[in-house]
Amino acid sequence: MTTAAEFTTALRNRQRLIGYWSLLDSPVAAERLARIGYDYLAFDAQHGLFGYQGLLNNLIATDTRGSTAVGMVRVEANDLTCIGRALDAGAAAVIVPLIDNARDAADAVAAVRYPPHGRRSYGPMRAQLRIGPNPADTHEQTAVLAMIETADGLADVEEICATPGLDGIYVGPSDLRLAIGGRTSTDPDVTEEFEAALTRIRKAAEAAGIAAGIHTADGASAARRLAEGYTFATVSADVVHLQQVATAHLEAARGTAS
Repeated sequence: MTTAAEFTTALRNRQRLIGYWSLLDSPVAAERLARIGYDYLAFDAQHGLFGYQGLLNNLIATDTRGSTAVGMVRVEANDLTCIGRALDAGAAAVIVPLIDNARDAADAVAAVRYPPHGRRSYGPMRAQLRIGPNPADTHEQTAVLAMIETADGLADVEEICATPGLDGIYVGPSDLRLAIGGRTSTDPDVTEEFEAALTRIRKAAEAAGIAAGIHTADGASAARRLAEGYTFATVSADVVHLQQVATAHLEAARGTAS
């Protein structure tokens, strides 16, 4: 079983990591996904269908026997309580959305670290079973990632990446494409600007020596971004794959597959 310490060390060393995104509250699915070979499972508490109990149950399920993955959480907001609860539940890393500037990034870091280095309240209810109860161990084994997905965040990306204590950045491609003027989250008319933004973000992280992550639509896209220099990439999402596979089988059964 991969430990939080092993994962966080690899992340901070900019080693290549591949994860999977979960929107559905299904601990049984998390158990299966955790054994496939992914380095992390990211549970989306911002847009996913998780209450706190569901988030807790899925993090527990990720620690199944034979798991290769740690649990990561995209929290609801850059909020001390939201971040603390995800970490107390056992998340090895948090992705913090809508980071607009270095001050936002510093607030996210402070929410992950205990005093005197930060503002996290002490109460690692489940986290102490895997990550350890001591603040020094927690700081060593728990990562914080800032999402770059807004126009302001892109404009301040170099300063964000230079934030002390920040372990990495994570690109939200849908919001980022909208932020640079896309009419939709997949608008092809802004592809040139979008690719330039991804290059700038990747280079800013590299210059700062922190991890650079991105969400991707499929495995091939993840491989492309990793080849370009991103250090970790997340593949699609469970709800997307559920619909895609069910549709393909239905079309095959009806003889309408293209």
